[in-house]
This record gives sequence, C-alpha cells and structure tokens, in this order.
Amino acid sequence: MALNVTIHRILRHRRFLNSANSTLHLTNTRCFSHAPSASPSPSSKANDKDPHSGPSSLKDNELAKFAAISDTWWDSEGPFKPLHLMNPTRLAFIRSTLCRHFKRDPYSTRPFEGLKIVDVGCGGGILSEPLARLGATVTGVDAVEKNIKIARLHADLDPTTSTIEYCCTTAEKLVEEGRTFDAVMALEVIEHVANPEEFCKSLAALTNPDGATVVSTINRSMRAYATAIVAAEYILHWLPKGTHQWSTFLTPEELAMILHRAGINVEEMAGFVYNPLTGRWLLSDDISVNFIAFATKSQNAI
Repeated sequence: MALNVTIHRILRHRRFLNSANSTLHLTNTRCFSHAPSASPSPSSKANDKDPHSGPSSLKDNELAKFAAISDTWWDSEGPFKPLHLMNPTRLAFIRSTLCRHFKRDPYSTRPFEGLKIVDVGCGGGILSEPLARLGATVTGVDAVEKNIKIARLHADLDPTTSTIEYCCTTAEKLVEEGRTFDAVMALEVIEHVANPEEFCKSLAALTNPDGATVVSTINRSMRAYATAIVAAEYILHWLPKGTHQWSTFLTPEELAMILHRAGINVEEMAGFVYNPLTGRWLLSDDISVNFIAFATKSQNAI
C-alpha cells in the first residue's frame, strides 16, 4: 500500500503552530525530587490491576528499562530531557489536528473541553498533564507501576491536573473492559512493544467511531540509527544506552499499513527536526527520523 497521506499538511497552519510552540513550553515542569510527598487516593489504587495478566504486547525487558529511571520523569535535565524538549512540538501537532477534526477553536484556552483522551504509555504524565490543561478528560495508562505513582504524585500538585485518571494497566486490558475514547495517544511507545500489529488493533478498539488516533515513533532509516541511537545514546548521552533498538523502528509506510489493517486511516504526518542552535524541536515535512501520525476511525468502523 502506498503511503497516501498528507505529509505535514499543517504547513499552511505554520503561523498557529509557531505561536503554539512558543506558548506550550513546560513552564510548570517541576523536578519530582522537589515535590511534596502524598499518598494516592483509594480510588486510584483500585485501578492498579496486574498489567501482565491477559493478552499483552508488552516486553518485560522494556518495562524493566523504564522502571529503572522512573524517578526522573519530571527532571527536565535527566534521561527524559529529549521528551521534555519535544513536548511543545508534539502538543502543537495534536492541538492543530484534533481541533480541525473535532471542529474546535485552536486558539481557545481549553479547546479539548468535553473530549475523552487516553494517553497510552503515559510514563510520568508529561503529555497527560498538558492535555488536561487544554480541557480534556484524560486517562493515563502505563504498565510500569512506578511510572503511575510518579504521575499521580505530580498531577496532584495542580488542581487542574489532579482530575487525571491514572491506571497501571495496558491498552489490551482497557479493551477488555470496554473502554473507548474520543482520541487515543500513543507517543514514543510503539517501538517498545513486542507486537505492533496487535498493539495497533488495541488502539483502534479504544478509539470511538469518528474518533482520532495519534502515534509518534522513529523511522527505521540509517539516518535515524545515526542520530537517535549513535548520537543520542552514545555521543551526546541524551538517553541511556540501549533505550532504542533500530530493528524495532517502523517506517512511515509500515505504520500506515498496520494502522489501516487495524481499521484506522492515517490522514496526516509530520516530522520532528531538532535545531541545535535554539535547542528546540520544530515540525517539518522531513519524516526520516522522528515522525508523528494523525489517523481517524470511520463512523461505520467496528
């Protein structure tokens, strides 16, 4: 199947995206070590089910890898620094595409009011929190219990984000429970699962008819190997060594095909390009390394 999607169609929205980039920086980022201690609520603990029971596309070694550095999620200078830097750009793409799809005002302070969004593989909540501030009713799920505890503690520091529902579970378990959402986010997750096809089927099942799915990952290209692995992990030490395996990356064509087979169609893609002079990530039509895809589920999809 040819990659018949619009590559970075939001170039025509560049004025909005540039302004969004400048305003969506994580000004509320706080190092977890400075957060006051708190106990998760009983209702939150009730959601902590064994994520390993039942079918799952998880890899145990990947879970262990992220559990080892879970305490650093909100340290903007720690192992997750690249995600903190990329987050405003990811949010700009999400805001533009979801506002267009759901016919919302992208300049509103809370354009996602009334939308139910699930953040699959939420980690410490660095995407879930800004989505909640944009008005969405957010559910964040992660199979690493330490990640969920960190996310809950940090979210409770702000009344706006304390409403986020965090669950130590998997996408597959949510499907079993019959949960569905207006929009499903899976950012920098699919390259860490054992079975991308089954994972995408779960994402599709979680998406309401006429809903949206957003997936971001790394292209399986030689340029990605040189930059995302050799440079980022071994030269610049942005990420712990072994964070990524080149063989697990998907090309944009492969991702579009897998999502299509799962019942959701990619409509738009954009690349993320890092500017070393400014230290910021920008949206681009270059999808040779980091890229993000916006897909929709048709009204008559099951």
